[in-house]
Amino acid sequence: MNKMVSSLILIFLSISSMASASLQVGFYGYTCPSAETIVRNSVNKAVSQNPGLGAGLIRMHFHDCFVRGCDASVLLASTPGNIAERDNFINNPSLRGFEFINEIKAQLESECPQTVSCADILTLATRDSVVKLSGGTINYDVPSGRRDGRVSIGDEVPKNLPAPFFNADQLIANFAQKGLSADEMVTLSGAHSIGVSHCSSFSNRLYSFSNTNAVDPSMDPSFVESLKTKCPVPPSSNDPLVVLDVGTPNRLDSVYYEGLVNHRGLLTSDQTLLSGQSTQGIVVNNANYGASWAKKFADAMVHMGSIDVLSGYDGEIRKHCNFVN
Repeated sequence: MNKMVSSLILIFLSISSMASASLQVGFYGYTCPSAETIVRNSVNKAVSQNPGLGAGLIRMHFHDCFVRGCDASVLLASTPGNIAERDNFINNPSLRGFEFINEIKAQLESECPQTVSCADILTLATRDSVVKLSGGTINYDVPSGRRDGRVSIGDEVPKNLPAPFFNADQLIANFAQKGLSADEMVTLSGAHSIGVSHCSSFSNRLYSFSNTNAVDPSMDPSFVESLKTKCPVPPSSNDPLVVLDVGTPNRLDSVYYEGLVNHRGLLTSDQTLLSGQSTQGIVVNNANYGASWAKKFADAMVHMGSIDVLSGYDGEIRKHCNFVN
């Protein structure tokens, strides 16, 4: 049995390596030389005006890559008889940035018709958001050459994305299914240094932890009291948004991990990283060595961006990101 599992893992890694090898830095150097500049300029302008858009693009890229791989399936609109990924309850209405990606796509179609894939646009825009939100501290080259998928099924979303209530072991298992290590999982969780969450994603920690009327004991009491002023007792029709990292809410940095060490992680899936035996040390190291975390984050983003990509003659280059050709 162990030999069979090992063989399957080797096959998976081999396929992943082949997919990664088909991507190239500077892929559009001859076919659309201005592609990366167009994306970068659009992101810099938009994120300067609205940092939340950058956080949304990073999250959208993650939600895309974990369902069917990085093929822009998350951008496809629902059709009669099929609810697409973007309209699954996990993604709708929380994901944002669809119209922005469409605007970039329109520019690129005008410049280089049917050349730059929506999957690459999303990946490049995510990288540029990371650079902008980190103040240039995090930067990396994006291998391109992804092609767009033709299938998007909403029911596949909850089967692939980690839930906000997952513990450390569940998170490790979820990321391992995508070929990502425990260290990469903790490192990528640092994306919660920016962005927001609805109260409904964590209010049980404030009012009814473990089906009791207690507060989650892993939370700093003063943090709980602060959150209670923002989040009503569930169930409630009022579901406000709260920043994920109160320290530096619009800056992508390692302060997120300092929050975990101080028991101020907003989601269960955040705070559990400090209590997990195999993740606690990574959290502490990331909190203490921000420059090291930044380098690891860049590497992990490149790795995540290569999950089950379509390339060569697979998939297509969509004319419009919301619809197949």
